[in-house]
Amino acid sequence: MTAIDDFFTHYYARRPVNATFTGVHAYDDELPDWSPDGLAAADAEMSSLGSALEAEYPAPGSVEAFRTSPDLLDAELARGFLEIQRAENASRHGPRGNPALWTGEAVFSIISLVIRDFAPVTDRCEHAAARAEKLSRFLKRGDAGAGATLDPRTSLPAPWAERAERDCNGADLLMDAGVTEWTASAPMSDARRRQLRERLADGRTQFRVFADSLGTHARGTTGIGQAEAPESAMSCGPERFDLLLARGHFCQRSRADLLTEAKERLEGARSELDGLARSVAGSWPDAQRQLAADRPTPDEYYSAFETTWQACYELTDQTNVISWPENWPIRYVPYPTWTAEAAPHLYYLHYRSPAPFDPVTTHEYVVPALPADPDAADKHLRAWNHSTIKLNHVVHHGAIGHHVQNWYAYHQQRSRIGKVAAVDTANRIGMFCGGTMAEGWACYATDLMEELGFLTPLERVAQQHTRVRLLARAIVDIEFHQGSMTFDEAIQFYQRNVGMSLEAARAETVKNSMFPCTAIMYWLGTQTIHDLRAEMERREGPRFSLRRFHGELLGYGAIPVPLLARMMTEHPRPA
Repeated sequence: MTAIDDFFTHYYARRPVNATFTGVHAYDDELPDWSPDGLAAADAEMSSLGSALEAEYPAPGSVEAFRTSPDLLDAELARGFLEIQRAENASRHGPRGNPALWTGEAVFSIISLVIRDFAPVTDRCEHAAARAEKLSRFLKRGDAGAGATLDPRTSLPAPWAERAERDCNGADLLMDAGVTEWTASAPMSDARRRQLRERLADGRTQFRVFADSLGTHARGTTGIGQAEAPESAMSCGPERFDLLLARGHFCQRSRADLLTEAKERLEGARSELDGLARSVAGSWPDAQRQLAADRPTPDEYYSAFETTWQACYELTDQTNVISWPENWPIRYVPYPTWTAEAAPHLYYLHYRSPAPFDPVTTHEYVVPALPADPDAADKHLRAWNHSTIKLNHVVHHGAIGHHVQNWYAYHQQRSRIGKVAAVDTANRIGMFCGGTMAEGWACYATDLMEELGFLTPLERVAQQHTRVRLLARAIVDIEFHQGSMTFDEAIQFYQRNVGMSLEAARAETVKNSMFPCTAIMYWLGTQTIHDLRAEMERREGPRFSLRRFHGELLGYGAIPVPLLARMMTEHPRPA
């Protein structure tokens, strides 16, 4: 056993819900131990693992070594992951201060067993029952579980408590009619089915108790004896942000440098959006109305996804820009009926990455069912218009974006961490270091499809608006967490610069506050890929192949793009 093997043993055992989503099923009946003793033990393990990794795989003098030694690369990524996890455990943003982490982990411990047929339904029912039984201790407010870790003497940010309450509402729906319907077809005795439902009902009760204990911002408290935390408590501070930037994204640039560039680019991107919108539609609001009007008919709704996906595939094949994976099927389907009612309350993704260690099956990309009421159906179709389907649900997620990137990640042999880092888990991806590649590639892929002529003029306007939004998110991410922008100022910034509604701007700001240095990874990853491509084109001249470049870029899996850019461009100096 190597230190890297020990790292993965620790990773899955301490994060059993992540393990289920990844296709490692030895812990499907477990929940994480986030008790004070459990977190202390995990911290000690991570400290010991970091030392062992350093002893067995000392950091090389040049990133060139990472290209020839997957173990050296994984050891460096693992050390960064462990440093970040220990820092989060010590902060308010981890289990000691964020109730939404608890509720997200709890509800998705069940959902992870429900949404994929990786094992017979009876086996998954048994695991769901075991996890539901453990929820009473996991979420208990008192001397165990969340009650012991979320210290009642420590104030909680109200927006995080509100997010946790929404999770509890979703869990209540899921574990009532939803899971009852899911288990109805399981081949088991009536007595066993009754016992299973009783355990799920007990788990549902625990979510309600947890929600009641949180209170609401309107009542002025966020828990039993817990005053609302000051707004500044939601900022991670510049020191921890820099740790995430350096050890998670492996970015060597400073916060100040990134912020300056993002602000300059935002001004240019907004100007380009205004000019493009005027030339195509008259204005950005006019473009929005025209985009909404260009929608499928009710009869075309589901087929529109498949037709657009096929057109995306055919164009990339004809232009030879990427080796398209074989035996990686996907289909667009309505939400499973047992999760449809709960989904709007939860971090429930339309595209949730396949599990890298589960057998390959047709991956189901879930979309809301079309409402039966004609007016509601028309409103839905205006939101799920052709542009939204093409840009978001096909290109970015289900086709050349995330789905293709996941295939490369799962089938490459250069990095074990790159295989699993970007797996979607309860609240975010499995490892922070996977973000710039996962989101950077998906956003770059949409730019690429525009470059290939796949977008209509109106869709190009929408894509330019996305660039504005990504830059704005990067700016808020830095400014909020370094303390130079307040929560309310962030909301106003989104409204003023991106045109978000108040509700959307607040939701975005809450997400930014909960997960520092995450919003920036979209722009950082995308821009770094564009810059790397330009540099490789300059170096290789006529020999440059876009297909080869994309294969090399994706061939390490979900590792940090800034690190990969250095690996592809830096060479060791002569002795």
